[in-house]
Formats: sequence, C-alpha cells, structure tokens
Amino acid sequence: MPDPVLSSSECITLLGGGAVEAACLDLAMKHAPRVVAADGGADHALRFGVMPEAVIGDFDSITPKTRETLPEERLFPVAEQDSTDFEKCLQRLRAPLVIGVGFLGLRLDHELSVLNTLVRYSAQPCLLLGQEDVAFAAPAALDLDLAVGTRVSLFPFMPVRGESRGLEWPIRGIDFAPGGRIGTSNRATGAVRLSFEGAGMVVILPRACFGAALAGLTG
Repeated sequence: MPDPVLSSSECITLLGGGAVEAACLDLAMKHAPRVVAADGGADHALRFGVMPEAVIGDFDSITPKTRETLPEERLFPVAEQDSTDFEKCLQRLRAPLVIGVGFLGLRLDHELSVLNTLVRYSAQPCLLLGQEDVAFAAPAALDLDLAVGTRVSLFPFMPVRGESRGLEWPIRGIDFAPGGRIGTSNRATGAVRLSFEGAGMVVILPRACFGAALAGLTG
C-alpha cells in the first residue's frame, strides 16, 4: 500500500466528482469534518466553499481554475491509470471511517467500479452517501438499528456466505455470488444483525438509514 496522504483520528469526508447535494455534504461533514477530494471532487468542494485538505487523483477531471486556486502542497497527483481516483484515495487515507459523497447515482459504470473498490479495500471502512441510498462493504459482524419494513439489499461482489437476525428472509445457508444468488430488497423485521464468513458483500440501505449505518460501522 502507498504511504498515507492523510491519517486522522477523526472520520474523513471524501468528495467525488459525481452528483453532490449540499444536504449530503453537510450531513457528511457533520460527522467527518476533515475533507479530501478525489480529482474533480475538488470542484464541488470549492463550489460549496470548502477547502479540501488534500486532492488525490490523476487530475484528468479537475478544472484548470480549481487546480490553480488550490495550494500546491494540497495536491497529490497519482499518474498511473490502473486504478480509479476513488481507489487511489482509499489507498492513501487512514481514518476510523471515510464518508464518500459524489460517488453514487451518476454513471452506472462508475458506480459499479466504486462498489467493487469498496470490497477490495474494506480494511479502510467507507460509507457511501448518495441522494437515494447509502452503501458500504459489510464487516465480519454488523448491527443495524432499523425500523420494521426497511429495505436491506445485499449484493455480493465475491462468493460469500453469512447469517442474519432480523431479516424477513434469513440468509443462512445461501451461497451468494456476483454471477449467482444475490439478496436485493430484503426487509428488516426490526433490529438487524449480520455476520459474514469473508469479505465481498455490499450492504445497500435507504439514505434515511445513514445514521444507523454510521453507528453500525463505528460503534
């Protein structure tokens, strides 16, 4: 792994170049006050009056005006093209949790790439906050305080098995795989507990469950 650009005892907000709402950014920064931008996410940061502590990426998306505005010591270009800007960032951040804003809900290929990166770099916990959903790579064990009827979608990016409590359709004994069985649109019957035998599962919840997801990943 590359040396970290930023190590923090506080959670970090990571801004991507996709669609960003002011409300999403405000919510993320309330819990993760330190801000880093992934390439073109720096344009969003300045648009909302936020000066990122670091900008990481191959710099093919950031506008020339934004790049000129940012102090040189806050720019961390990574020239290689074998990884995405999101991946470059997760490789170089160390924090209890990274909250990603601007990574969900724009281009499908980008979104799939981001979810793939989540499970490959699950050692750095990351919670993606979008306009409709929140998503994160499931840890080995997870407790979620969810209301009855809440949508709980489980999408495997690797073969994985697990167990559940508090789901309308329990997952015990199911062999999940990206080209096989998936678990979209399950429902909570109350508080949910999930456990998995290995890495590879992405949990997707409604945006209203941001607080529950945050508590589950940091509690």
